Parts: sequence; structure tokens; C-alpha cells
Amino acid sequence: MAAADKAVLEIRDLHAYYGESHILHGVNLTVREGEVVTLLGRNGAGRTTTLKSILGLVGERRGSIRIHGTEVLGMATHKVAHLGLGYCPEERGIFSSLTAEENLLMPPPVGKAGAGMSVDEIYAMFPNLKERRNSQGTRLSGGEQQMLAMARILRTGANILLLDEITEGLAPVIVQTLGRVIGQLKERGYTIVLVEQNFRFAAPLADRHYVMEHGRIAETFAASELEAKMDMLHEYLGV
Repeated sequence: MAAADKAVLEIRDLHAYYGESHILHGVNLTVREGEVVTLLGRNGAGRTTTLKSILGLVGERRGSIRIHGTEVLGMATHKVAHLGLGYCPEERGIFSSLTAEENLLMPPPVGKAGAGMSVDEIYAMFPNLKERRNSQGTRLSGGEQQMLAMARILRTGANILLLDEITEGLAPVIVQTLGRVIGQLKERGYTIVLVEQNFRFAAPLADRHYVMEHGRIAETFAASELEAKMDMLHEYLGV
């Protein structure tokens, strides 16, 4: 199997539950090394639950989730992360009492030793954070907090990034910056799963798109098929 075709994340017949609520109904999804893949869909379609399921952050799960060929269903969340996963949740999780740089230095490495980006590399990618490095988390704007949440993952050495609604509520100039960063990460060979409501942001970045509805994958298509699939996307997303 060529490196470009190597699956780093394989989900098969995944069912997930929150208490008695059956949220995911047999999700199948494959992400290859170095791909940017989107999970599109309306709120409540199951996209965030899919990301949380990969890390074991939901209730009961059935099916199979493999990372680099290793079955992770039943594995502790911190052990899953050590397979090279970085999760950027919608709520960001910035420590408000710490400065931006202290937040950046907190996470332990999860990838190979020395694989994480240096602080200087991160500041080159996110100049705003360099300017705000001594500011407390509470004093950062929403956009700066989002940049910090992403930057913190890159420090750990994770090479599979699960990004949940990173553009929500942000100013267009910040959204543009995040798009540029994802493009740079793609060039560096990162594998990225992007849960995104803003289709116009996601479309030019992704190699493939998965559309979710009612806890299932409703459609899958490549970036090259985008134009032909626009009517279908209007139907599913109202874009």
C-alpha cells in the first residue's frame, strides 16, 4: 500500500450512545495519511459525537475504530491520544488563569519524541499569539483562543488532528488565518478531520467530504466531485 493510500483512521459500523440515546447508527469512515477530510452536516447529525467516539469520550460504543491499524475501542482516552491524536473541541478548553504561552507549554507530548512544533515555529504560524503570549487566557479574543487551542495540539507532536467547528463565531479575518494554517499543516503531512458548519471555509481545504445525517454517513465524495454535488449539499446542509 502506497503511503498516500495508507489509512490512519478506520471506523467501521460504529454505534454510539449517550445514556439511552442511540446517536450514531453504523458510521463507516476512512481517513488516509495526509488527507484533510470534512464531516459536514446540520447540528445534531452526529459529527461531534463521531470525533468524541474516536477518543472514547462518549458512553457505550460498538463497532470498530482503528488508528494506524490499532483497535482503540475500549482503550483509555490518554492511550488513544498517545497514538498521535490531537482533539480541538468546540469549547476550546483554554486555562483562563494562565498566560497564552503557559497554556501553550502545558500539554505533555503524545507523538514521537521531538515531533511537536517548537514555540518559535508556532509563533511563526500564529503571529497573533506571539504578540499576546503574556496575556491571560481570559483576555484573549475568541479568535485568539481558537488559535491557541490549535497551537497547543501542535506542541504535543500529534499528527492526526480532530478539529471541531473551529471557525464558529469568528471574524472573517481569523477564519482566513485558520484556513491558511490548515493549508500549511496539510503541506507538512498532517492528517486532519474537520467538523465544520462553514462549508465555504471547508470546501477548498478538503480532499474528501463526508455528509452526516441522523447519525449515519449519508454521502461521501471527493473534492473533484464538488461541483456535481452542490444540489445534494443544498438539500443536506442548506448552503
